[in-house]
Amino acid sequence: MASILIVYSTVDGQTLKICGRLQQVIAQQGHQAALVAVDGQPDEVLAKFDKVVIGASIRYGKHRPQVYDFIERNRQALESRPSAFFSVNVVARKPEKNRPETNPYIRQFRKITSWRPREVGVFAGKINYPIYGFRDRQIIRLIMWLTKGPTDPHAVVEFTDWDEVEVFGRRICAM
Repeated sequence: MASILIVYSTVDGQTLKICGRLQQVIAQQGHQAALVAVDGQPDEVLAKFDKVVIGASIRYGKHRPQVYDFIERNRQALESRPSAFFSVNVVARKPEKNRPETNPYIRQFRKITSWRPREVGVFAGKINYPIYGFRDRQIIRLIMWLTKGPTDPHAVVEFTDWDEVEVFGRRICAM
């Protein structure tokens, strides 16, 4: 039985929801997983785990700087054990951008950091206009209009493919 640390960065909660599902899949496979927010001091517990997964959402075209800071501070620990990374972004709702090789945010991630996790995944996120502030709602609606996505300011649209999340969870267990 492996112990797996899942470090996450979420803005509106979809990445945390995905991490929760990964935790369930990992438990079903007979392993243990703990979730810790990237700003919740995961550095302090990292050494206690056999494997590490980092999940990060995109907002306005970028992963949060705390994700890269965590990776750089813990590079040696990440490289000394099986590790995985996944990105959550609405661009991945498009079939031609829902794989690590084709997703622009995974390509950007690989340019910014030299850390190379064993497994890499990408999942489509969620649009939840009612919870956004006025400014965010308008900016996201504009982005969605430009990319032919949903623009109804009352819409809540979850694009996450939960079957793919489960497949990724099993890949984490097999690392």
